[in-house]
Amino acid sequence: MEVNLISHTKDAEILIHSSAHRVFVKGATLLYLFVLLGSTECVLLSVMAYDRFNAICRPLHYGVIMHPKLLQRLAALAWISGFVESTVQTSLVFHLHLCSHHRVDDFTCEVPALIQIACEDTTFLENELSVATVLYLVTPLGLILVSYCFIVRSVLKIKVREGRRKAFGTCGSHLIVVVLFFGTAICVYIQPKSKYTHNSEKFLTLFYTIVTPSLNPLIYTLRNKEAKWAIKRLLAGE
Repeated sequence: MEVNLISHTKDAEILIHSSAHRVFVKGATLLYLFVLLGSTECVLLSVMAYDRFNAICRPLHYGVIMHPKLLQRLAALAWISGFVESTVQTSLVFHLHLCSHHRVDDFTCEVPALIQIACEDTTFLENELSVATVLYLVTPLGLILVSYCFIVRSVLKIKVREGRRKAFGTCGSHLIVVVLFFGTAICVYIQPKSKYTHNSEKFLTLFYTIVTPSLNPLIYTLRNKEAKWAIKRLLAGE
């Protein structure tokens, strides 16, 4: 998913057809895939938080709760919700009358950037985008925070230091990814536009679409003991 998100970001600049008032098919495809992967990532991160909640707070029942069928359903839910969101957003955006003399001034082909070049009232689309932000950003982040509140409470009850260290180690990589991804995405989609210059918004967009997905494999790999050992040897110059 991270590789796809990065590759679709590189071709984000799209041209506007002055005669037909619509973008090339390539632009529509990029927008569809960008929204699909971003929305799915939000849901998957909340599912991963639920997994860690059960692993730490209900360790004896983990195998019963997180059985293979449930995992398949949760994965299917994440992808289906992403497809639904992407279809709705792309359909609404490409029904807009876009100004023929404008280009998307952003690193990625996403909804806020396309709204800015529309030549008609975008109130409905902006309201729909606010609803989508609540569903795919605020709600998953809220579920993640609630899960970690229970996790922290359970970890603090562990009296053995080694047990606490292992428990926090289980959640550390996921928590780092959550902070990097949701922190920058929320700044772009939720914060009032007046608080950020356009260049700042472009930097934040670049960060959560390229930097964060690029770091994800490394962050999750650091949980592997062999990977840690290899990195230590590399840094030591052995």
